[in-house]
Amino acid sequence: MTTLENRPRTAVLVIDTQVGVLAGAHDREGVVDRIASLVHRARGSGTPVVWVQHSADELPIGSEPWRIVPELPVDPADPVVHKRYGDSFEATDLEDVLARVGAGRLVVTGAQSDACVRATIHGAFTRGYDVTLVSDAHTTEDLTAWGAPPPDAVVAHTNLYWSFQDAPGRTADTATAAEVRLDAG
Repeated sequence: MTTLENRPRTAVLVIDTQVGVLAGAHDREGVVDRIASLVHRARGSGTPVVWVQHSADELPIGSEPWRIVPELPVDPADPVVHKRYGDSFEATDLEDVLARVGAGRLVVTGAQSDACVRATIHGAFTRGYDVTLVSDAHTTEDLTAWGAPPPDAVVAHTNLYWSFQDAPGRTADTATAAEVRLDAG
């Protein structure tokens, strides 16, 4: 039901699953396993997988913390979008990548729930995409020392509020990695 014309396909978006980003992530192994399973399903169904990779002072390009975790191998055919801002669309070629594959619906996974994942799902939704947040395949680190809720509560709250997003001509929903619908290309 996307508002984007001629964009009937779904794409899986894997955000910032990098060594340095996931180092202290809540349920890291479980989230990475579920993302790996979803990526495998997507490739088997012909659903495009798009990787997003953040760089910053603490994640310099080419460094070990910047690299995608080894449990999630990027296929050479998969597009990789490099970003410097929370919203994966901001100052990147993500929109062009998604247009090339005809994607009007995004299935979103990755890190961090309360930063780049949140910014990207909102950015996609306001740009006209349908957005499914994979409820058990996004994570964050423990920021309680700075007043944030515990990571499991951040994940749960993100899932809760995303399931109630609404706008004309677009859908927002959540699904587990095992239940998420993928469209064959």
